[in-house]
Amino acid sequence: MAQLSTKVTALANKLVAQARPHLDEFWKYAKVELAPPLPADLKMLQKSAEETAKKAKKDMKSSRKRFSQITVREAWLNTLVTIEVITWFFMGEVIGRRHLVGYKV
Repeated sequence: MAQLSTKVTALANKLVAQARPHLDEFWKYAKVELAPPLPADLKMLQKSAEETAKKAKKDMKSSRKRFSQITVREAWLNTLVTIEVITWFFMGEVIGRRHLVGYKV
């Protein structure tokens, strides 16, 4: 029994020694990435949001012009592509469930 406890202790010490560099690196990045935002960050975020809103408003005005210039052929092609994407989504759902209607419970 004493041999088992010494082997377990040695194994645990070895695992801690191997994991130490990885944990130190993890904590180094976790302190930076998981820290709450500072007031300066919030001001920068507000400025970025305002710029994005202005750009989106400008893009909406230009998108009206683009929609009026779409040909029937392009609209039909976009419709077919949309139908294909939706079909593949639902086919993936059926494959994932392995049953056509609902999940087997």
